[in-house]
Amino acid sequence: MVSIDLPNRDSQNRGASLTEILTVLAILAILATIAGPSYRATMAKAQARSVAAEIASELRKARQLAMARRERLLVRFDHSQQSLTFRRADSGDVLDVYRYANKGVLIETPTAGLDVLFQPSGRSATATTIAIFDSEGKKTILTVSLTGRVTIS
Repeated sequence: MVSIDLPNRDSQNRGASLTEILTVLAILAILATIAGPSYRATMAKAQARSVAAEIASELRKARQLAMARRERLLVRFDHSQQSLTFRRADSGDVLDVYRYANKGVLIETPTAGLDVLFQPSGRSATATTIAIFDSEGKKTILTVSLTGRVTIS
């Protein structure tokens, strides 16, 4: 007969001590404390970039509509409503409204004023720069050139 030595049952069932668990929890708490502000800043920047991309897309859409309809289109920034309103410049009919409220951003008044006007040719009546600030105060710049091109930097 062959005899097999079985290991001691007590050594197999040994769990973590309270000190070991508390040490691991303390390390995790320190890591969370260090990573928290960086995570919040990253999320704020991503939110601002997302809003900038959405506004750029809406402005590009307004430009395309002006060319497709062969009419002037007006985009008005309304800070009190935190929105952009798209209107036919000649009749004043509202075509669309984009709201950026509750997205954690602040939009400065565009450099050329509250209105961006797109001509039927797709050109903008005036060049303008729009600053978008995230909740951490970081700035994203959106530019509408005289040719109507919309860029984010």
